[in-house]
Amino acid sequence: MDKQAYRVVTSNVDEMNEKIHRHRRRVLLLTVLVAVLLLGTVIGAYIYLQTRHYTEYDVLDSMQREDSDGTQFAVFNGNIIKYNKDGATCIGMDNHMLWNQTYEMQSPMVDTCEGYAVIADKKGEKIYIMDMQGPCGEIKTTMPIQRVQVANQGTVAILMEQDGTGYLHMYDRKGVFLAEGEVHTENNGYPLDITISNNGKKMAVSLLDVNEGNVKTTIVFFDFDSAGQESIDNIVGRFSYADMVFPQVEYLANNVMAAFGSGKTVIFGGNQEPQVNKEITAEAEIRSIFYNDTHLGYVYANDNGEAPYRMQVFGMDGKEVFSQDFNVEYEEIEFLENGEICVRGDLECAIYTLRGWEKFHGNFEKNIQKILPAGGIRDYIFIKEGETQRIRLK
Repeated sequence: MDKQAYRVVTSNVDEMNEKIHRHRRRVLLLTVLVAVLLLGTVIGAYIYLQTRHYTEYDVLDSMQREDSDGTQFAVFNGNIIKYNKDGATCIGMDNHMLWNQTYEMQSPMVDTCEGYAVIADKKGEKIYIMDMQGPCGEIKTTMPIQRVQVANQGTVAILMEQDGTGYLHMYDRKGVFLAEGEVHTENNGYPLDITISNNGKKMAVSLLDVNEGNVKTTIVFFDFDSAGQESIDNIVGRFSYADMVFPQVEYLANNVMAAFGSGKTVIFGGNQEPQVNKEITAEAEIRSIFYNDTHLGYVYANDNGEAPYRMQVFGMDGKEVFSQDFNVEYEEIEFLENGEICVRGDLECAIYTLRGWEKFHGNFEKNIQKILPAGGIRDYIFIKEGETQRIRLK
Protein backbone atom coordinates (compact mmCIF):
# COMPACT_ATOMS: atom_id res chain seq x y z
CA MET A 1 0.00 0.00 0.00
CA ASP A 2 1.42 3.32 -1.11
CA LYS A 3 2.03 5.88 1.44
CA GLN A 4 -0.20 8.92 0.90
CA ALA A 5 1.64 12.21 0.89
CA TYR A 6 0.35 14.87 3.20
CA ARG A 7 1.20 18.59 3.00
CA VAL A 8 0.73 20.97 5.87
CA VAL A 9 -0.75 24.36 4.77
CA THR A 10 -0.01 27.26 7.08
CA SER A 11 -2.25 30.33 7.20
CA ASN A 12 -1.42 33.83 8.35
CA VAL A 13 -4.34 34.61 10.68
CA ASP A 14 -3.31 38.24 11.23
CA GLU A 15 -3.23 38.90 7.49
CA MET A 16 -6.69 37.35 7.07
CA ASN A 17 -8.16 39.49 9.87
CA GLU A 18 -6.67 42.61 8.33
CA LYS A 19 -8.33 41.83 4.98
CA ILE A 20 -11.66 41.34 6.72
CA HIS A 21 -11.29 44.65 8.57
CA ARG A 22 -10.35 46.47 5.35
CA HIS A 23 -13.43 45.06 3.63
CA ARG A 24 -15.67 46.09 6.50
CA ARG A 25 -14.20 49.61 6.48
CA ARG A 26 -14.83 49.91 2.75
CA VAL A 27 -18.45 48.76 3.19
CA LEU A 28 -18.97 51.19 6.11
CA LEU A 29 -17.40 54.06 4.17
CA LEU A 30 -19.56 53.30 1.15
CA THR A 31 -22.67 53.13 3.35
CA VAL A 32 -21.82 56.48 4.98
CA LEU A 33 -21.19 58.09 1.59
CA VAL A 34 -24.52 56.83 0.24
CA ALA A 35 -26.33 58.02 3.37
CA VAL A 36 -24.68 61.46 3.14
CA LEU A 37 -25.59 61.73 -0.54
CA LEU A 38 -29.20 60.72 0.17
CA LEU A 39 -29.44 63.14 3.11
CA GLY A 40 -27.92 65.91 1.01
CA THR A 41 -30.40 65.18 -1.77
CA VAL A 42 -33.34 65.27 0.66
CA ILE A 43 -32.11 68.50 2.29
CA GLY A 44 -31.44 70.05 -1.10
CA ALA A 45 -34.88 69.08 -2.35
CA TYR A 46 -36.48 70.45 0.82
CA ILE A 47 -34.59 73.75 0.56
CA TYR A 48 -35.46 73.96 -3.13
CA LEU A 49 -39.16 73.40 -2.45
CA GLN A 50 -39.15 75.79 0.52
CA THR A 51 -37.45 78.60 -1.41
CA ARG A 52 -38.95 78.06 -4.84
CA HIS A 53 -41.21 80.81 -6.13
CA TYR A 54 -44.34 79.80 -8.06
CA THR A 55 -46.53 81.93 -10.29
CA GLU A 56 -48.54 79.21 -12.06
CA TYR A 57 -50.55 76.13 -11.16
CA ASP A 58 -52.41 73.18 -12.62
CA VAL A 59 -56.10 72.64 -11.79
CA LEU A 60 -56.44 69.03 -10.57
CA ASP A 61 -60.19 69.19 -9.95
CA SER A 62 -62.91 71.81 -10.24
CA MET A 63 -66.51 72.20 -9.06
CA GLN A 64 -68.96 74.95 -9.98
CA ARG A 65 -70.96 76.60 -7.17
CA GLU A 66 -74.01 78.81 -6.99
CA ASP A 67 -73.56 81.32 -4.19
CA SER A 68 -76.01 83.99 -3.10
CA ASP A 69 -74.94 87.61 -2.76
CA GLY A 70 -73.04 88.26 0.44
CA THR A 71 -71.84 84.65 0.87
CA GLN A 72 -68.82 84.37 3.16
CA PHE A 73 -66.47 81.46 3.89
CA ALA A 74 -64.86 80.08 7.06
CA VAL A 75 -62.43 77.19 7.60
CA PHE A 76 -63.88 74.43 9.78
CA ASN A 77 -61.57 71.56 10.78
CA GLY A 78 -60.12 71.26 7.27
CA ASN A 79 -63.50 71.86 5.62
CA ILE A 80 -65.32 74.98 4.43
CA ILE A 81 -68.43 76.63 5.85
CA LYS A 82 -70.11 78.95 3.37
CA TYR A 83 -72.77 81.15 4.96
CA ASN A 84 -75.04 84.10 4.27
CA LYS A 85 -78.25 85.61 5.63
CA ASP A 86 -80.35 82.58 4.63
CA GLY A 87 -78.27 79.64 5.85
CA ALA A 88 -74.94 77.83 6.09
CA THR A 89 -73.47 74.78 4.35
CA CYS A 90 -70.40 72.76 5.33
CA ILE A 91 -68.46 71.29 2.39
CA GLY A 92 -65.77 68.62 2.70
CA MET A 93 -62.41 68.58 0.93
CA ASP A 94 -63.86 66.20 -1.68
CA ASN A 95 -66.64 68.73 -2.39
CA HIS A 96 -69.43 66.70 -0.79
CA MET A 97 -71.88 68.40 1.59
CA LEU A 98 -71.46 67.49 5.26
CA TRP A 99 -74.46 69.43 6.53
CA ASN A 100 -76.81 72.27 5.75
CA GLN A 101 -78.53 74.68 8.16
CA THR A 102 -81.22 77.16 7.12
CA TYR A 103 -82.04 80.32 9.12
CA GLU A 104 -82.83 84.01 8.73
CA MET A 105 -80.16 86.37 10.06
CA GLN A 106 -79.38 90.01 9.35
CA SER A 107 -75.64 89.77 10.08
CA PRO A 108 -74.40 86.17 10.49
CA MET A 109 -70.99 85.54 12.04
CA VAL A 110 -69.14 82.24 12.48
CA ASP A 111 -66.58 81.01 15.01
CA THR A 112 -64.92 77.57 14.95
CA CYS A 113 -62.72 75.51 17.25
CA GLU A 114 -61.58 72.06 16.13
CA GLY A 115 -64.76 69.98 15.72
CA TYR A 116 -67.34 72.63 16.70
CA ALA A 117 -68.73 75.76 15.07
CA VAL A 118 -71.24 78.42 16.07
CA ILE A 119 -73.31 80.59 13.76
CA ALA A 120 -74.74 83.69 15.43
CA ASP A 121 -76.74 86.72 14.37
CA LYS A 122 -74.74 89.79 15.39
CA LYS A 123 -77.03 92.22 17.24
CA GLY A 124 -79.68 89.51 16.96
CA GLU A 125 -80.76 86.80 19.42
CA LYS A 126 -80.14 83.43 17.70
CA ILE A 127 -77.18 81.02 17.78
CA TYR A 128 -76.76 77.58 16.18
CA ILE A 129 -74.17 75.11 17.53
CA MET A 130 -72.77 72.68 14.94
CA ASP A 131 -70.35 69.76 14.91
CA MET A 132 -69.00 67.76 11.96
CA GLN A 133 -72.30 65.87 11.57
CA GLY A 134 -74.61 68.89 11.80
CA PRO A 135 -76.71 70.73 14.42
CA CYS A 136 -76.04 70.02 18.12
CA GLY A 137 -78.06 72.72 19.83
CA GLU A 138 -79.63 76.15 19.60
CA ILE A 139 -79.49 79.22 21.85
CA LYS A 140 -82.11 81.96 22.00
CA THR A 141 -80.87 85.00 23.90
CA THR A 142 -82.95 87.80 25.39
CA MET A 143 -80.45 90.54 24.50
CA PRO A 144 -78.52 91.53 21.36
CA ILE A 145 -75.43 89.39 20.68
CA GLN A 146 -72.15 91.27 20.28
CA ARG A 147 -69.57 88.49 20.28
CA VAL A 148 -69.57 84.69 20.41
CA GLN A 149 -66.88 82.03 20.71
CA VAL A 150 -66.90 78.23 20.89
CA ALA A 151 -64.49 75.85 22.63
CA ASN A 152 -63.25 72.47 21.39
CA GLN A 153 -65.89 70.53 23.37
CA GLY A 154 -68.76 72.78 22.27
CA THR A 155 -68.93 75.23 25.18
CA VAL A 156 -70.19 78.60 23.91
CA ALA A 157 -69.33 82.01 25.40
CA ILE A 158 -71.55 84.98 24.49
CA LEU A 159 -71.11 88.69 25.06
CA MET A 160 -74.40 90.63 24.96
CA GLU A 161 -75.13 94.30 25.56
CA GLN A 162 -78.25 96.18 26.58
CA ASP A 163 -78.74 99.67 28.02
CA GLY A 164 -75.05 100.19 28.68
CA THR A 165 -74.52 96.90 30.50
CA GLY A 166 -72.56 93.93 29.19
CA TYR A 167 -73.78 90.40 29.91
CA LEU A 168 -71.64 87.26 29.74
CA HIS A 169 -73.34 83.89 29.28
CA MET A 170 -71.95 80.40 28.81
CA TYR A 171 -73.77 77.35 27.37
CA ASP A 172 -72.86 73.75 26.68
CA ARG A 173 -72.86 72.08 23.25
CA LYS A 174 -76.60 71.39 23.42
CA GLY A 175 -77.47 74.98 24.28
CA VAL A 176 -78.00 74.35 28.01
CA PHE A 177 -77.21 77.39 30.17
CA LEU A 178 -74.08 77.02 32.36
CA ALA A 179 -73.06 80.37 33.87
CA GLU A 180 -73.49 84.15 33.63
CA GLY A 181 -71.97 87.43 34.69
CA GLU A 182 -72.61 91.16 34.35
CA VAL A 183 -70.23 93.98 33.47
CA HIS A 184 -71.67 97.37 34.44
CA THR A 185 -70.22 100.14 32.31
CA GLU A 186 -70.28 102.74 35.08
CA ASN A 187 -68.12 100.53 37.31
CA ASN A 188 -65.90 98.53 34.97
CA GLY A 189 -66.04 100.00 31.48
CA TYR A 190 -67.60 98.98 28.18
CA PRO A 191 -66.86 95.38 27.05
CA LEU A 192 -64.96 95.37 23.76
CA ASP A 193 -64.31 91.66 23.29
CA ILE A 194 -64.35 88.24 24.96
CA THR A 195 -62.42 85.05 24.38
CA ILE A 196 -62.74 81.51 25.71
CA SER A 197 -59.95 78.95 26.05
CA ASN A 198 -59.96 75.87 23.82
CA ASN A 199 -61.06 73.64 26.69
CA GLY A 200 -63.84 76.04 27.71
CA LYS A 201 -62.57 76.48 31.27
CA LYS A 202 -61.18 80.03 31.02
CA MET A 203 -62.49 83.30 29.69
CA ALA A 204 -61.07 86.81 29.32
CA VAL A 205 -62.85 90.12 28.72
CA SER A 206 -61.46 93.42 27.46
CA LEU A 207 -63.15 96.44 29.10
CA LEU A 208 -62.73 100.04 27.89
CA ASP A 209 -63.17 102.85 30.42
CA VAL A 210 -63.28 106.47 29.22
CA ASN A 211 -63.50 108.89 32.15
CA GLU A 212 -63.14 112.66 31.67
CA GLY A 213 -61.10 112.13 28.55
CA ASN A 214 -58.79 109.53 30.11
CA VAL A 215 -58.69 106.12 28.41
CA LYS A 216 -58.02 102.88 30.25
CA THR A 217 -58.45 99.25 29.23
CA THR A 218 -58.77 96.47 31.79
CA ILE A 219 -58.32 92.78 30.93
CA VAL A 220 -60.32 90.56 33.30
CA PHE A 221 -59.69 86.80 33.55
CA PHE A 222 -62.29 84.24 34.64
CA ASP A 223 -61.62 80.61 35.59
CA PHE A 224 -64.58 78.18 35.69
CA ASP A 225 -62.42 75.23 36.81
CA SER A 226 -61.29 74.44 40.35
CA ALA A 227 -58.82 77.38 40.39
CA GLY A 228 -61.66 79.89 40.15
CA GLN A 229 -64.17 78.29 42.52
CA GLU A 230 -62.83 80.14 45.56
CA SER A 231 -62.61 83.50 43.76
CA ILE A 232 -65.41 86.09 43.74
CA ASP A 233 -67.35 85.77 40.46
CA ASN A 234 -64.64 83.34 39.30
CA ILE A 235 -62.31 86.29 38.60
CA VAL A 236 -58.67 85.20 38.93
CA GLY A 237 -56.86 88.17 37.38
CA ARG A 238 -57.22 91.81 36.41
CA PHE A 239 -54.72 93.93 34.43
CA SER A 240 -55.23 97.63 33.60
CA TYR A 241 -53.47 99.73 30.94
CA ALA A 242 -53.74 103.52 30.84
CA ASP A 243 -53.93 105.27 27.46
CA MET A 244 -54.34 101.93 25.68
CA VAL A 245 -57.20 100.29 23.81
CA PHE A 246 -57.33 96.50 23.40
CA PRO A 247 -60.19 95.87 20.94
CA GLN A 248 -59.39 92.16 20.53
CA VAL A 249 -58.45 89.36 22.93
CA GLU A 250 -57.84 85.77 21.87
CA TYR A 251 -56.86 82.53 23.60
CA LEU A 252 -54.17 80.98 21.41
CA ALA A 253 -53.88 77.92 23.68
CA ASN A 254 -55.52 76.84 26.94
CA ASN A 255 -52.98 78.79 29.02
CA VAL A 256 -51.89 81.44 26.51
CA MET A 257 -54.00 84.55 25.83
CA ALA A 258 -53.05 87.49 23.62
CA ALA A 259 -54.51 90.97 24.02
CA PHE A 260 -54.06 92.93 20.79
CA GLY A 261 -53.79 96.64 21.49
CA SER A 262 -53.50 99.85 19.52
CA GLY A 263 -49.75 99.99 20.05
CA LYS A 264 -48.70 96.64 21.45
CA THR A 265 -49.70 93.04 22.10
CA VAL A 266 -49.60 91.56 25.60
CA ILE A 267 -49.17 87.78 25.87
CA PHE A 268 -50.50 86.28 29.11
CA GLY A 269 -49.70 82.83 30.48
CA GLY A 270 -50.11 80.86 33.69
CA ASN A 271 -51.90 77.63 34.56
CA GLN A 272 -54.05 79.12 37.34
CA GLU A 273 -53.36 82.79 38.01
CA PRO A 274 -52.66 84.70 34.77
CA GLN A 275 -49.39 86.56 34.39
CA VAL A 276 -47.76 88.68 31.71
CA ASN A 277 -45.30 86.58 29.72
CA LYS A 278 -44.32 89.10 27.07
CA GLU A 279 -45.19 92.50 25.62
CA ILE A 280 -44.55 93.15 21.93
CA THR A 281 -44.48 96.82 20.98
CA ALA A 282 -45.48 97.79 17.46
CA GLU A 283 -42.96 99.77 15.42
CA ALA A 284 -45.67 101.85 13.71
CA GLU A 285 -49.43 102.12 13.47
CA ILE A 286 -50.88 98.62 13.05
CA ARG A 287 -53.04 98.11 9.98
CA SER A 288 -53.85 94.41 10.54
CA ILE A 289 -53.06 91.57 12.92
CA PHE A 290 -52.98 87.83 12.26
CA TYR A 291 -52.12 84.87 14.46
CA ASN A 292 -52.26 81.14 15.12
CA ASP A 293 -51.32 79.07 18.18
CA THR A 294 -47.55 79.57 17.70
CA HIS A 295 -47.05 82.95 15.98
CA LEU A 296 -48.57 86.39 15.57
CA GLY A 297 -48.01 89.13 13.05
CA TYR A 298 -48.57 92.79 12.29
CA VAL A 299 -49.04 94.63 9.01
CA TYR A 300 -47.86 98.25 8.77
CA ALA A 301 -48.17 100.86 6.07
CA ASN A 302 -44.72 101.00 4.48
CA ASP A 303 -44.09 104.70 3.83
CA ASN A 304 -40.40 104.40 3.02
CA GLY A 305 -40.29 101.24 0.90
CA GLU A 306 -41.13 100.41 -2.67
CA ALA A 307 -43.93 98.08 -1.51
CA PRO A 308 -46.92 99.68 0.25
CA TYR A 309 -47.02 97.22 3.17
CA ARG A 310 -44.71 95.39 5.54
CA MET A 311 -45.50 92.34 7.66
CA GLN A 312 -43.66 91.49 10.86
CA VAL A 313 -44.02 88.03 12.42
CA PHE A 314 -43.17 87.04 16.01
CA GLY A 315 -43.01 83.85 18.02
CA MET A 316 -44.84 83.51 21.32
CA ASP A 317 -41.54 84.38 23.04
CA GLY A 318 -41.76 87.85 21.51
CA LYS A 319 -38.78 87.37 19.20
CA GLU A 320 -39.09 88.49 15.60
CA VAL A 321 -39.20 85.59 13.13
CA PHE A 322 -39.03 87.71 9.99
CA SER A 323 -40.04 91.04 8.46
CA GLN A 324 -41.10 91.27 4.81
CA ASP A 325 -42.38 93.96 2.44
CA PHE A 326 -45.26 93.07 0.11
CA ASN A 327 -47.37 94.86 -2.49
CA VAL A 328 -50.69 92.97 -2.56
CA GLU A 329 -53.69 95.25 -2.08
CA TYR A 330 -55.13 92.81 0.39
CA GLU A 331 -58.55 92.20 1.90
CA GLU A 332 -57.39 89.50 4.33
CA ILE A 333 -54.14 88.22 5.79
CA GLU A 334 -54.12 85.00 7.81
CA PHE A 335 -52.18 81.93 8.83
CA LEU A 336 -53.21 78.84 6.89
CA GLU A 337 -53.61 75.52 8.69
CA ASN A 338 -50.14 74.42 7.46
CA GLY A 339 -48.49 77.45 9.12
CA GLU A 340 -47.98 79.45 5.93
CA ILE A 341 -49.22 83.03 5.58
CA CYS A 342 -51.78 83.96 2.93
CA VAL A 343 -52.20 87.55 1.79
CA ARG A 344 -55.37 87.76 -0.29
CA GLY A 345 -56.96 90.50 -2.38
CA ASP A 346 -59.96 90.17 -4.67
CA LEU A 347 -57.96 89.20 -7.77
CA GLU A 348 -54.52 88.60 -6.30
CA CYS A 349 -52.87 86.59 -3.55
CA ALA A 350 -49.46 85.71 -2.18
CA ILE A 351 -48.38 82.85 0.09
CA TYR A 352 -45.34 83.18 2.37
CA THR A 353 -43.45 80.58 4.40
CA LEU A 354 -42.44 81.19 8.01
CA ARG A 355 -38.95 82.01 6.72
CA GLY A 356 -40.35 84.99 4.86
CA TRP A 357 -40.05 83.46 1.38
CA GLU A 358 -42.76 84.35 -1.09
CA LYS A 359 -43.81 80.87 -2.17
CA PHE A 360 -46.61 81.87 -4.55
CA HIS A 361 -47.86 85.06 -6.16
CA GLY A 362 -50.80 84.89 -8.53
CA ASN A 363 -53.36 87.07 -10.27
CA PHE A 364 -56.84 85.81 -11.11
CA GLU A 365 -59.71 86.60 -13.42
CA LYS A 366 -62.30 85.65 -10.77
CA ASN A 367 -62.45 86.89 -7.19
CA ILE A 368 -60.45 84.66 -4.86
CA GLN A 369 -62.42 84.28 -1.61
CA LYS A 370 -60.51 81.69 0.43
CA ILE A 371 -57.43 79.48 0.23
CA LEU A 372 -56.80 76.21 2.09
CA PRO A 373 -53.81 73.84 2.08
CA ALA A 374 -54.73 70.46 0.60
CA GLY A 375 -52.13 68.09 2.04
CA GLY A 376 -49.20 68.19 -0.37
CA ILE A 377 -46.50 70.85 -0.19
CA ARG A 378 -47.76 72.31 -3.50
CA ASP A 379 -51.47 71.45 -3.21
CA TYR A 380 -54.17 73.96 -2.26
CA ILE A 381 -57.91 74.56 -2.47
CA PHE A 382 -58.85 77.82 -4.18
CA ILE A 383 -62.35 79.08 -3.33
CA LYS A 384 -63.12 81.40 -6.22
CA GLU A 385 -66.26 83.24 -7.15
CA GLY A 386 -68.67 80.49 -8.24
CA GLU A 387 -65.98 77.79 -8.38
CA THR A 388 -63.90 75.57 -6.09
CA GLN A 389 -60.56 74.35 -7.46
CA ARG A 390 -58.05 71.84 -6.18
CA ILE A 391 -54.71 73.02 -7.59
CA ARG A 392 -51.01 72.12 -7.63
CA LEU A 393 -48.36 74.81 -7.94
CA LYS A 394 -45.94 74.39 -10.82
